[in-house]
Amino acid sequence: MTQKTEVWQRGPLPDIAPLLQPVAHALLQAKEEVNEYLDQFPDDLLWIRPAGMASAGFHLQHLSGVLDRVFTYARAEGLSELQFEQLYQEGHCDQEQCSVNDLVARFNLQVNQSLNQLKQTNEASLTDYRGIGRAGLPSTVIGLLFHAAEHTMRHLGQLMVTVAVVKNKGIE
Repeated sequence: MTQKTEVWQRGPLPDIAPLLQPVAHALLQAKEEVNEYLDQFPDDLLWIRPAGMASAGFHLQHLSGVLDRVFTYARAEGLSELQFEQLYQEGHCDQEQCSVNDLVARFNLQVNQSLNQLKQTNEASLTDYRGIGRAGLPSTVIGLLFHAAEHTMRHLGQLMVTVAVVKNKGIE
């Protein structure tokens, strides 16, 4: 991987409210790193679970799915049947679109959709109540968007370690 300035160090992003800049920076950083780190990653290693931990395929599915679900809640909407289906499929490859390229493309699309939503998010709404899930657990717009960013970065780190271990079969 090449060293370059991280997204947050490149300055403000256009059309994103100042309080949402850290969310956008984190999502763009994750997008860059996923694309760089998974370049040339072989499909046959996608579902290997080193030491019983989650596979790279799971992390890629989960990265996209969490962004989709959390940003849905931030819009004060419930999850669709497709979103529930995708949630239950995380960690499995029961569909045709399970190659590394397909999963990375899905993540890229989800980040782009999330950034578009950030551009449309009014800062005045950031403390508005949002219920999470069927139980309506309490949160706010900013709480959900912040969680989306930190959760993405957490799984990005796990994905990077998994990819390194699987590619090198745990041996340096």
